[in-house]
Amino acid sequence: MRELAERKTVRITLSAGTIEYEDTGGAGPTVVLLHGLMMDASLWDGPIADLSADHRCVAPTLPLGAHRHPMHPDADLSLPGAARLVSEFLDRLDLRDVTLVGNDTGGALVQLLMRESTSRVGRVVLVSCDAFDNFPPGLTGRTLVFAGKLPPLVFGLFMQQMRLRAIRRLPVAFGWLTKRGDAATARWVGPVMTQPGIRHDAVRTLRAAAADPGFLLEAARFLPSFDRPALVVWAGDDRVMPPEHGRRLAELLPQGKLVEVDDSYTLIPLDQPARLARIIREFTHAPATA
Repeated sequence: MRELAERKTVRITLSAGTIEYEDTGGAGPTVVLLHGLMMDASLWDGPIADLSADHRCVAPTLPLGAHRHPMHPDADLSLPGAARLVSEFLDRLDLRDVTLVGNDTGGALVQLLMRESTSRVGRVVLVSCDAFDNFPPGLTGRTLVFAGKLPPLVFGLFMQQMRLRAIRRLPVAFGWLTKRGDAATARWVGPVMTQPGIRHDAVRTLRAAAADPGFLLEAARFLPSFDRPALVVWAGDDRVMPPEHGRRLAELLPQGKLVEVDDSYTLIPLDQPARLARIIREFTHAPATA
C-alpha cells in the first residue's frame, strides 16, 4: 500500500479561480472524490491511503468554505456552479471513465453532474449525502445556512466558536456528522476564521444555497435516466441524512445498489475509512452490467 506522504498537492487555475487538489497518480481506475460544505480534500485521507495501492485517487478542495485561495469576485459559488467547476476540472485534467464519489454535499454535486450525464463519468458512488428535500440537511446544515446570512466579518466571528472542541462536537456543528473525525473538523474551520477572502466566498456560497433549496428535488427527476453503475453507501447511525433517502436513491437508479456501513455518522470517510475503501474497490473492480 502506498504511504499517504507520496501524494502530490497540485494547484490548478480554473474559470472561478485557483484550487488545490490531491493526486496519487498511478495507472489503476481513476477515482475522483468530492467533499461537502466547510470541508476540504482531507476528508478522504483515510480511504485514499488504502485505495491508492491500485487506483489513481484525485481529490480537489472545492470553494465550499474550507478552501485556501479566494475565488474571483464574479465566480458562480452556488452549488450548481461548484458542480460545473468539477466538470471543468475533469476536462482540464482529461480524466476519463472516472468513478465519481461524493459524501455530504459532495454527493449533491455528484447528483447534479449525473443530471448532465457527463461523458467522463463511468460510475458514481453516493456516500451519505444531501438528497431530495433534505437541504440544508439537519441541524448542522440549517445552522450553517442561517449563519451565512450574517455579514462576512460577523460570520467569521461566529465561526471562532469552532476553536473549542466542545462546540465542534455539538449537533449544530460537526457532532452529528462524525464520531471520530474531530481533528479533521478542527482543520477545516481554519481558513474561514483567518482569511477574509475565504469568509466572503463562504457567505456567497451559503446565501446562494439558501436561495435555491429545492435544487436536489429537481435533480432527482433525472436519476432514473442515469444508465451507468451506481452505488449508494449509507451510514447505519446517520442522524443528518435520512436512511430512507439512501434506499430511495438506490431504487431510482437503474443500476443502483445500496450498502450500509455500521458504527458511522454521515462522514463515513472519517469514521470508517478502511470499510469505505473496501466497498469502493469492490465496486470499481466489478464488471459493468447492461
